[in-house]
Amino acid sequence: MTVIHITTEIKAPIFTVFNNSRNIDLHQKSASQTQEKAIAGVTLGLIEKGETVTWKGKHFGIYIQHQSIISEMEFPTYFIDEQLKGYFKSFKHQHLFEQREGTTIMQDILQYETPFGIFGKLFDYFLLKKHLTKFLLYRNQVLKNTSENEKFN
Repeated sequence: MTVIHITTEIKAPIFTVFNNSRNIDLHQKSASQTQEKAIAGVTLGLIEKGETVTWKGKHFGIYIQHQSIISEMEFPTYFIDEQLKGYFKSFKHQHLFEQREGTTIMQDILQYETPFGIFGKLFDYFLLKKHLTKFLLYRNQVLKNTSENEKFN
């Protein structure tokens, strides 16, 4: 299993960062480099616990779909999205939020397993982990900029 752990400091209230993190419209903006669009389930606004979203995006030159459910949520401290259908053997993304002196500390903990045995492990080692890390870092920068400028509140 591969784990990616990213911490981002955002100078905005925790509830703003939390809501922006689960905003489908903002996610699509932050995933523009992969042309990611919500095509089924919740496709606009804020996603809630128990709701699903199906994403279609272009990764490594091909369009793929990924369906997730918000399996757990405690406003405004965490939510978890997990793959229901897609190309991963398993996929769990924890979004954690903590308020410290006017700054929200946002943590992403992404845990996933690739299919296809050794070929999946090699693909992960050489390409996938770097791709997903870059994707999350860009997404978090958009979340940070938006939350600090209060455009999506």
